Amino acid sequence: MSLTLVIGNKTYSSWSLRAALALELSGAPYEERRISLYRADSRALLQAQSPTGKVPVLHTEEGPVWDSLAIAEYLAERFPQAGLWPRERYARALARSLCAEMHSGFASLRSQLPMDLKRRPAPVELSPETLADIARIGALWTDCRQRFGADGDFLFGRPSLADAFYAPVAARLRSYAVEVPVVAAAYVETLHRWPAFQRWCRAALEETETHP
Repeated sequence: MSLTLVIGNKTYSSWSLRAALALELSGAPYEERRISLYRADSRALLQAQSPTGKVPVLHTEEGPVWDSLAIAEYLAERFPQAGLWPRERYARALARSLCAEMHSGFASLRSQLPMDLKRRPAPVELSPETLADIARIGALWTDCRQRFGADGDFLFGRPSLADAFYAPVAARLRSYAVEVPVVAAAYVETLHRWPAFQRWCRAALEETETHP
């Protein structure tokens, strides 16, 4: 087995974080190759590693798999015993819906609250669009926790790909000191206690590069 995950800066690259957490959930051994995204040679290095010139990309024995959602699905199929998706049929469909919505939506939140794991928590004035994104995410989290979270503290009880996809949102909410309802706040704490997420955050703190 040979898997290599190519990522960007751990401080800023939310999509890289999602793919890394998915790999951690799979339990498969892998190598990590980090490319700083803010150097003069970054574009050339990325193009040498990724068909799209973007991260993340997972190099497998069969060839590269790029885009965090495709990487997640690949890992779920390759390591079915790891249970990356919830077991129950509707819960599994709902988890996929959440990941797809995260993958394609919440543009205002992404733009106004970029992930920065070194940022000292402090609030900013949020636009109506960002507030709407945060309200939607809080409602999704609350619904999943109340309907499927009885067996643990994650969205569907035990950790799944849905948690991997929303971990960067939890990081944003903490970095920008955003107040959220009780259930959502508890879930943010759950993600920050997740050992896989904590390892990523510790590594981010050791990075020396900064966003220009």
